[in-house]
Amino acid sequence: MGQGGEPRRAQPYDAELGVAVARAQDGDEAAFAVAYRIVQPGLLGYLRGIVGDDAEDVASDAWLEIARDLGRFRGDGGGFRGWTATIARHRALDHLRRLKVRPRGTAIEQDVLDLPGRHSTHDEALESLSTEYALELVAGLPRDQAEAVLLRVVVGLDGPAAARVLGKRPGAVRTSAYRGLKRLARQLGVTGVTDEEPRTLGESG
Repeated sequence: MGQGGEPRRAQPYDAELGVAVARAQDGDEAAFAVAYRIVQPGLLGYLRGIVGDDAEDVASDAWLEIARDLGRFRGDGGGFRGWTATIARHRALDHLRRLKVRPRGTAIEQDVLDLPGRHSTHDEALESLSTEYALELVAGLPRDQAEAVLLRVVVGLDGPAAARVLGKRPGAVRTSAYRGLKRLARQLGVTGVTDEEPRTLGESG
């Protein structure tokens, strides 16, 4: 179970990723390549939502730091996703500061809102999208919503892990992800999302 009672949803390759990371920490370069192959697509999608066309350059900087600090990482495959996303986010924000560009959006979200039941907005909204189109739409969201959606759906983190990356409460991140996915669903004309009875998760953060 994740923090706040949320079941942790393992990603398909997390077991393989955990093994690869452990071997890479013992100096196995081929294992590091496996970890890179598993993590990079989601990481790149996340960075595209923050820095746009500069995502590959920022990802390269992030992977240099990941490789340098790999020996300090402690955790499983899911933890590695969160750790690499945190590093990538720091490099992205550094990049934006160098460019003197503000990250997308300025909306401030409340910490606690009524949230929908499981298997609704995520599945219905994003199953309708190609990856490129999805990233284009997500990039149009306010920054807090975009990052929450990208971390939850593209990187594959659960709510508490995404919250750690963003330095926010899990409830705030879930709210942002829900609002962003709800907006995407409206843009896609998905029905049955906004009319659901919401449930309150009641997290204390």
